[in-house]
Amino acid sequence: NTAATTGKPKFRIAVIPKGTTHMFWKSVEAGAKRAGVEQNVEIIWKGPLKESDRDSQIRLMQQFVSEGVDGIVLAPLDFHALAPVVKAAKDKGIAVVIIDSALDGKAGVDFVSFVATDNLKGGTLGGEALVKEMGGKGNFVLLRYAVGSASTDDREKGVMAVIKKNPGIKVISENRYAGATAGEAKTASLNLMDQIRKAQGIFCPNESSTQGMLLALKQENLAGKIKFVGFDTSPPLVDGLKAGEIQALVAQNPENMGYTGVTTLVKYLNKEKVEPRIDTGVAVVTKDNLNQPDIAKLLK
Repeated sequence: NTAATTGKPKFRIAVIPKGTTHMFWKSVEAGAKRAGVEQNVEIIWKGPLKESDRDSQIRLMQQFVSEGVDGIVLAPLDFHALAPVVKAAKDKGIAVVIIDSALDGKAGVDFVSFVATDNLKGGTLGGEALVKEMGGKGNFVLLRYAVGSASTDDREKGVMAVIKKNPGIKVISENRYAGATAGEAKTASLNLMDQIRKAQGIFCPNESSTQGMLLALKQENLAGKIKFVGFDTSPPLVDGLKAGEIQALVAQNPENMGYTGVTTLVKYLNKEKVEPRIDTGVAVVTKDNLNQPDIAKLLK
């Protein structure tokens, strides 16, 4: 790459995550910045603090559009609410790549590309892991994440489809939401305790909901007594896996997502062909496969 030797960054690219506190987003940021260095582009990383602040995300989009950056990589907090500002960016000639969570519109038409985990597949894999742990029978609790979040909606759909194929499993709660933080998720889990005590299996669809559920189970001395599958990997969740308090974690590749989001946008800005949908990978992590090299690199 000769661009790296010319000094001045070729493009200014804003990367807007859903939030900035979860480990997941810190990995996305690391990947985006690594791509920025390699491609000799300036990366501006800015997102809402909490994953429930869609207004702040809309304002950031508007700000970058009016500043006139060359491109934006966006992880939309809401499938519908962010679509108009993405259209406004496109109308001003600013290219947008969507990462992590789907947006209302057609990839390759309304925005450059959609770079994300196959979340339906992730939920399906998580559901299959849980059914196996439950021996195909017992009571099941799903703690959902947040209304309007397309990525977690797909994971929840995936797990529910698997559960419904198993007549030995009875769904005793599937309509409660964790909220945007581990603290909110812990409170929601404690409020669900009557059902959880009757459950043989639990599924949570992202880092904060899994973390909150784990904290609630520990507080109630139920950790390790109910089969529990979660989504995403952070050091406390991996510790829970090692301790037998979580049976499986569905791991995404956030570093790759941040990296590919930026490299795809740069390719497009360089007038190269890009794929409208790029799958960044998903795998099930258990105590048994933690140390396999392909799994270990997802847990960095």
